[in-house]
Amino acid sequence: MTPDTPVQILDAYATAVYARDVDALLALYHPDVTVYDMWESWLYDGRDAWRGMVEGWFGSLGDGRVEVTFDNVRSTATPELALVHAFVTYTGQSASGERLRAMNNRVSMTLVPEGDRWLIQHEHSSAPAQFETGKVSLQRPV
Repeated sequence: MTPDTPVQILDAYATAVYARDVDALLALYHPDVTVYDMWESWLYDGRDAWRGMVEGWFGSLGDGRVEVTFDNVRSTATPELALVHAFVTYTGQSASGERLRAMNNRVSMTLVPEGDRWLIQHEHSSAPAQFETGKVSLQRPV
């Protein structure tokens, strides 16, 4: 799936993650992407650096899958730039589709047009931390 509109990149992201398709996921990112992810590293500078994280993530899943869903999606776009942000839920599933665990976070993406599609130039994921303890909350209140 090629994201023709900025918000469609979220569907393409979810499809690639569920399929554990490294190349399909990385095709959504600009070669010079900057990613501030919640895990392991403060910064992934460039698509090649991000590839290493994605390969490690997908490799750690074994036979399992991750279903990604987005809600409260908001987007603003001009011909030169688009912003997309949402709440995201990552649900780990067994090979048989049984729900094993889930976590929530927030994602913000800056997209740039590249030919007839949009690419992620910057991605930032976050979750709130409790002021007193510094503990990060990965479960969003309903």
